Amino acid sequence: MSERKDVQPSGVPVPCLTCDARSGGVCGTLDAEQLASLAKASSKKRLESGAELIGDAQTVEAYSNILSGVVKLTKGLPDGREQIVGLQFAPDFLGRPFQDESAITAHAATNVVLCSFPKRTLEMLIKQSPRLEHFLLNQTLRELDEARDWMLTLGRKNALEKVASYLLLIARYIDPAVDPDSQSIAFDLPMSRLEIADFLGLTIETVSRQLTKLRIDGVIAVSQNRHIVVANPERLRMRSGC
Repeated sequence: MSERKDVQPSGVPVPCLTCDARSGGVCGTLDAEQLASLAKASSKKRLESGAELIGDAQTVEAYSNILSGVVKLTKGLPDGREQIVGLQFAPDFLGRPFQDESAITAHAATNVVLCSFPKRTLEMLIKQSPRLEHFLLNQTLRELDEARDWMLTLGRKNALEKVASYLLLIARYIDPAVDPDSQSIAFDLPMSRLEIADFLGLTIETVSRQLTKLRIDGVIAVSQNRHIVVANPERLRMRSGC
């Protein structure tokens, strides 16, 4: 019998060996057999910035792991007004299991790469794997804690603290390979000034003024409008009011 080239002797599918979702995401909770079952049903998708991943009230047919990039979550009102209510980063799990319709709209804030798999396949594995169920519960509780922290940011922090908090959020999560405790962190902003203003409840002009203030004070460096270098993450944390 010929040896399969897409599966290692350990039973782990070859594409999964170096995947961040396996080391730090939902797939890390699965044994080799379960992982192979999920990989067999999965497909990798590359989407450009601005692409809609799922719409509010749309039927849920699949879930995804975010392999790279940033996804923004929005809620809307009947008159068309929208609010960005969250961001998700690699290797987050995107979706809410056992829900027939999406309660949010998800767009690619940057170019993203997703590993998607059928709703039925993932939900079957959840029933079989307490570790997977526990992981998803922990992610949900973490997102709840982060939402409460963000409510505090929006409700009580001043404009400078809000912008610093946003930059700190991006610096910590935009690249899972970056050590958040490193001496300096560089990244490209995943959102436009307008989107940042919407996310923080500020005007575009206010966001720009606060970024300029942080730059003049030497907390950050800005180039090409979106490229940010945080020279001292601890100084940024202090400016965020934390």
